[in-house]
Amino acid sequence: MARTLAYLLTTLILLQTFSRELVVVDYQLHKERITELFCVNKDKPKLHCNGKCHLAKKLRQATSSESKAPAGGFAKVKYDAVLPLRALVVGPAIWPAAPTRFGRLAAVSYCFSPAHSIFHPPSSQA
Repeated sequence: MARTLAYLLTTLILLQTFSRELVVVDYQLHKERITELFCVNKDKPKLHCNGKCHLAKKLRQATSSESKAPAGGFAKVKYDAVLPLRALVVGPAIWPAAPTRFGRLAAVSYCFSPAHSIFHPPSSQA
């Protein structure tokens, strides 16, 4: 299911990207029919138009439809965050009664990394 959806979306993106090329391919495949139905210069065979005026009109339509699409595709959206009133109230700071010792905790969480021996701040050598 996911693979089918991926193929479908990829095909749609490629069709949108190559829309002008698809118009030209359609013209080449159906040149005789387009010449019979849409050619303006049927009575002037020396021009060898063969429906190129219809092709130019279709290409202009494809180009104009591409230019109508927004370039970025993103609209500017402003999000306002409303905080509850109790989040804005600042209470008294709570300090621990006695200073805590971090010595044992720091020793337990220590680990060696070879990157620390390479990347370290410069030190003065006296």
